Amino acid sequence: MRLKEVQGVKIGKKTSVDELVRGLGGCAFGAGRLAEAVDIYEEMLQRGEGEKTTKFLGVAGALVPAGMRTVLAEMIRERLVDVVVTTGANLVHDILEALGERHYKIVGEAVGGADPGAAVDDVWLRGEGSDRIYDVIVRDEAFARLEDFLRGVFEKLGQKRAEREEREKRVEKKEREKRYSIRELTRAIGESLSDPDSILRSAAESGVPVFCPAIADSMIGLHAWIYKQTSNLRVDAFEDMKELVDIFCEAKRTGVLILGGGVPKNFIFQTALVAPPRVQGRDGGEEQEREREREGFDYAIQITTETPENGGLSGATLDEAKSWGKVGANARAVTVYCDATIALPIIVAAVRERTARV
Repeated sequence: MRLKEVQGVKIGKKTSVDELVRGLGGCAFGAGRLAEAVDIYEEMLQRGEGEKTTKFLGVAGALVPAGMRTVLAEMIRERLVDVVVTTGANLVHDILEALGERHYKIVGEAVGGADPGAAVDDVWLRGEGSDRIYDVIVRDEAFARLEDFLRGVFEKLGQKRAEREEREKRVEKKEREKRYSIRELTRAIGESLSDPDSILRSAAESGVPVFCPAIADSMIGLHAWIYKQTSNLRVDAFEDMKELVDIFCEAKRTGVLILGGGVPKNFIFQTALVAPPRVQGRDGGEEQEREREREGFDYAIQITTETPENGGLSGATLDEAKSWGKVGANARAVTVYCDATIALPIIVAAVRERTARV
């Protein structure tokens, strides 16, 4: 056990975000953990080309409805992340915003209460065609617009498949029957959007893959299933596994920023479980087989409000992940117990301030 004197944080009239975070580094509890998360993320970003860190981002919880969409899109555009794994709901709400729909925050008498629902009649909201996500409202009609948009994307994919089959009539049937991976589906959706603040659009333009393992548990999955009943759209839910494992195996170093936990957390971590001990990689321009240098992720940051006592994955500690080999024994890792809508903007702002000076 090592001890370090607690240093109180000093805040001036013009204290920047990074200066504040560095000050928090001398504090204990969540403040110190937040500062450590920024230090770890900075190291992930500043590794030299020879030891470049491939950065995974896991996104769970209603972060897009809460206003984190632009932060996430900026992280993608600025290549603060290389791979995104998210829930389908966040993609749904990203698409809604890209189509011009909006989310509305409940204000006024509900602000001071523990639950905004105490000041709102949810049955009345249902009658008004409005849906509530804690203190956020979205209109039912927005989802009708989503359905029309997705149908257009699915039709394009179906047409591409039909044209491919027509061109490849002499090719084996197995090769003709093109099945899209979920990652290919999310890219096609992003390419069909024009909003520069869209997560999916930013990912498509930046070449950042977006994986959504539980896409069936969303409006995207629901409408894909409905469309599939009368069309030739084929989506392979397992194809993404190979691509994600390949990305992990080919990386010199790996880091992960987990927002919330859930399915994205496990989908990212399980790549470390199936990674082979020997992997293919390029050395001096030639493809060679090499030993994996380390087991598990080299860096890990988890932002969650869940605790480990109930055994759920979202609250499971990163130390626990070391017992599985998901996080390396000597990895730099920290869990920040905080609402991600508070911690994420601070972490990103501080890291961007630091890297801008390099």
